[in-house]
Amino acid sequence: MHKIRSVTDYMVKKPITFRPDQSIHDAIRILLRNKISGGVVTNEAGEIMGVISEKDCLNVMVDSIYHNLPSGKVQDYMSKNVDTVSDRSAIVEIANKFLNSNFKRFPVVNDNGRLVGQISRADVLRAVKDMQSTTWQEGNESSNHSVVKENYKDTRVKS
Repeated sequence: MHKIRSVTDYMVKKPITFRPDQSIHDAIRILLRNKISGGVVTNEAGEIMGVISEKDCLNVMVDSIYHNLPSGKVQDYMSKNVDTVSDRSAIVEIANKFLNSNFKRFPVVNDNGRLVGQISRADVLRAVKDMQSTTWQEGNESSNHSVVKENYKDTRVKS
């Protein structure tokens, strides 16, 4: 039996955040430089205002090319409907939440609604890796290779 771990064991505790009035091009540079797919948008008081993602940022190109609009600020592109998770959540709850949504990350908030971290799909995958028992892992690794080889059928047309 595995010990149920908390979201706080895997979340990023100091996530990169953005400001609503920040240039969208600045936000894109930060996303690329840090190799992240998005982040939380907060105001000066640290309250969550939205999230900005790679997908949101693609609208910059569409607005520029198709609509001949100048680029704006993060607030012009961010998603304002933010789905958060509690810092009291079990990691398995978060995995289930990812399975039932299209989101790649969730802001983690405390009981006061304050941002305390961010959890991504990749963070949850670390939890999956940690859960594997040696017996389960070894059993799957050895059987997967033989099954793939035994069931492989060459479907190329022979001339």
